Amino acid sequence: MRTGMLALIAGLLSLRGLGELPPLGWLLPLLVVALMLLPYRLYWLGLFILGFCWSVLLAHGVLADRLDPALDGRTLWVEGQVSGLPERREGLLSFQLENATTRRASLPTTLRLSWRDAPEVRAGERWRLAVKLRRPVGMSNPQGFDYEAWLTAQGIGALGSVKAGQRLSAVPLAGWREQLRQSLLSHAATGREGAVAALVLGDDSGLSEADWQVLQATGTVHLLVISGQHVMLLAALVYALIAGLARLGWWPTGWPWLGLACLCAWLAALGYGVLAGLEVPVQRALVMLALILLWRWRFRQLRVWDGWLLAMLLVLLWQPLASLQAGFWLSFGAVGWLIWGLAGRLGGYSFWQLLWRPQWLLTLGLLPVLLVLGLPQSLSAPLANLLAVPWVSFVSVPLALLGTLCLPVPLLGEGLLWLAGASLHGLFWLLQVISGWIAPWYAPSVSGWAVLLALLGVACVSLPGGLPVRLPGALLCLPLLWPPTTLSPVGQAQVWLLDVGQGLAVLVRTREHALLYDAGPAVPGFDSGARIVLPSLRYLGVRQFDQLLLSHADRDHIGGAQALLDAFPVKKVVSGEPSQLPVSWGAQRCQTRQWRWDAVQFSQWQWAAGEGNSASCVLLIEAAGERLLLTGDMDSAAEQQWLKVHPGIRVDWLLAPHHGSRTSSSPAFVAATRPRHVLVARGRYNPFDHPHAEVLARYREAGAKVHDTAQQGAIRIELGAQRPALHWRQQGGFWQEK
Repeated sequence: MRTGMLALIAGLLSLRGLGELPPLGWLLPLLVVALMLLPYRLYWLGLFILGFCWSVLLAHGVLADRLDPALDGRTLWVEGQVSGLPERREGLLSFQLENATTRRASLPTTLRLSWRDAPEVRAGERWRLAVKLRRPVGMSNPQGFDYEAWLTAQGIGALGSVKAGQRLSAVPLAGWREQLRQSLLSHAATGREGAVAALVLGDDSGLSEADWQVLQATGTVHLLVISGQHVMLLAALVYALIAGLARLGWWPTGWPWLGLACLCAWLAALGYGVLAGLEVPVQRALVMLALILLWRWRFRQLRVWDGWLLAMLLVLLWQPLASLQAGFWLSFGAVGWLIWGLAGRLGGYSFWQLLWRPQWLLTLGLLPVLLVLGLPQSLSAPLANLLAVPWVSFVSVPLALLGTLCLPVPLLGEGLLWLAGASLHGLFWLLQVISGWIAPWYAPSVSGWAVLLALLGVACVSLPGGLPVRLPGALLCLPLLWPPTTLSPVGQAQVWLLDVGQGLAVLVRTREHALLYDAGPAVPGFDSGARIVLPSLRYLGVRQFDQLLLSHADRDHIGGAQALLDAFPVKKVVSGEPSQLPVSWGAQRCQTRQWRWDAVQFSQWQWAAGEGNSASCVLLIEAAGERLLLTGDMDSAAEQQWLKVHPGIRVDWLLAPHHGSRTSSSPAFVAATRPRHVLVARGRYNPFDHPHAEVLARYREAGAKVHDTAQQGAIRIELGAQRPALHWRQQGGFWQEK
């Protein structure tokens, strides 16, 4: 039985590693082969193929439900019903629209919409909306949150921005979670009402960016979103209540207390899961809880690993695309390591061992998982969880749930919710203090073999004391601490043009030095410096900068700088407009100068009379005879001045000035530089029509190949090696639009 479950799970999980989905025509022959294998000893291979085919079939269905490319960028009037809980952050409302229809075309089943300065929108309401639709495409970089994977796993077939709307009707019962959220936010008024809503409803929209940073730094994110721990806790409380009544003789004699205790505990957990939206960790917990209660009631032969495997199998059969979400791996990984480290041991654990051992097991066991997912490893997690887990489990959650149940009772429900909010306020204060003691560890990219060795190593270390394999297991984890570095040879430079949307961020690394040209944009609710540039730089192994060069002071070029200055030591900050930057950055004015790093030549230039875009600091890099010109937002006037200083010079790689704007890339500039390759940094749906069609035609007529971050994601160039550029989107999974 266990072999069959493992084979089926492996087939379902294999979807996660596919770069492209196999054609649907392949599935029928594969199914025939699988059915032929089932009666024989190779039945496990047949089950693997069945799991693979099922996951691929559903993935094809999700991709087929995406927005028609012909409707990409068009504005249509659509009608549909709001589902889930709308989220409002810094004036931007985000919500999902189900079963949307329009007169002109068929639409995906689920749309995710955003609405700036929107009116009140509640779950269950039907709206008629003017929406500019776009395909569900995110940014593609070496590291960072994979928005496209998340959209695919959620079954979202299109994104859209609302221009206008009209409420048509409301379905009261459909919006019961929204009504409950409003009650929680209005009654738990301690400044932590958003955290109370997160505990009760799984709605994290009330948590600020600073809250998330504290939770991530201390490894306690699982405590403020609905997880299996919360569901198990409520079930345990209900079971203990009925068992206690039976033990005291207060339970009706004609009622079988054990069976009813198991049933009521599971129903309470199910109710909590429905309240929280039945996310993957809750689904896993409900299945495992059902097996535990069945074991307690009748089936003592069930083993704990069987419950873990069955829970994973049922979740994947129901949602094969769940494996695209980090929460799936963290949830099942955490429970799996606890089972491995705690179950089946001879003798018992003391009270202190039961408190401390799970924390270090999770910290050690989840290390390889966090590295693969690109998430930070919290070194303070054991201490933080040792204090926070019992506090949330036995104080905050019971107060929040009891207060929610007692809301109809005047003053009682409000008082309990206020106490829940106060307990969370104290918890965040404590976590903030702990996060200041030990910073989280961000590891650079590691090879697959190093991760596999680490998994084997932590499995050995987690074994009982006295076994001789624990020390060798610890040694197997060492490659994670000293990952191999891929340094450019002397005389070459590695250049990364990151995909930051409508903005610019370029990393230039020689063998011993690193320079960042611009830092990406920042808008209310999204800082690309913190969300995109910083994770990518850490993944690439950057630890400090010799120079941060901010071409000029426009927000799309400097927005992410503060996050980077807070995270990295920076020896020098240079800008074309230093007076427009915060004084604390200590920016120096861009001056015409040249220098060499590791046999790579750098030439910096600025038009002294320029202002705004024309004041952009321009950087020319030459490695082994191959040239790259980074132009910022300089306009045609600045281009002419640059040509006067650099007559007759041609470049191999050219960053299109001002994102390919019509006011730049003048015919004289293109003819003089004669680039072989042109790099366009821009957002796919930017409102400025960048790059302009005339500009693209001009470059193509000159024989240049265009590389576009909006179409190809981040772009890597090995300057001086005379090699083709690498497009990061081509390295992505099947869910990324190629």
